[in-house]
Amino acid sequence: MNYPPALQAVVDELGRFPGVGPKSAQRIAFWLMRQPGEDVERLAGALSEMTTRLAFCERCCNVAETGGLCAICLDERRDQTIICVVENPPDVVAVERSGAFRGTYHVLHGVLNPLEGVTPDRLRIQELIARLHGPVKEVILCFNSNVEGDHTAMYLGRLLQVPGLVVSQPASGLPVGGDVEFADDLTLGRALEGRRIVSD
Repeated sequence: MNYPPALQAVVDELGRFPGVGPKSAQRIAFWLMRQPGEDVERLAGALSEMTTRLAFCERCCNVAETGGLCAICLDERRDQTIICVVENPPDVVAVERSGAFRGTYHVLHGVLNPLEGVTPDRLRIQELIARLHGPVKEVILCFNSNVEGDHTAMYLGRLLQVPGLVVSQPASGLPVGGDVEFADDLTLGRALEGRRIVSD
């Protein structure tokens, strides 16, 4: 039995989400059907507003209002000499929550993963390199503790061989296989404060 076209279209679109398979897409679609119309319209409105009002920061590639810099890059109180490089925007939120970092960020929007076709040219690496012409003195490579994160940190550690630039990583404390996004505030804060030098 085929679903009506209007329902199948929703299932197909939901199935494109990361981590959402066909069964999950069907469950979500039927759940949406059971909700009051105004709730579904509010969700649709929020999604539409997100696409029109949000973009990526022109400097650090974090989430920002369309056509400009994010709140962190606009904050003149931030230490412009340190950049913390992370995989995705939720990692910025996690580091900020720790309260241990007052520098700036750079979001790569992924990590190197050759098996899935994620090569350096698909990440925001060139944008990071362009920022090194400014007052930057240290780059912290803050990735998840897994094979892809370690590989990306190793690649960038070799790439960022710039005279006078310190490249560091958070100290041990993040569990192997653990995600920065889900690390508790205290552990992440201590790891950043006790970061170790990769190269100088």
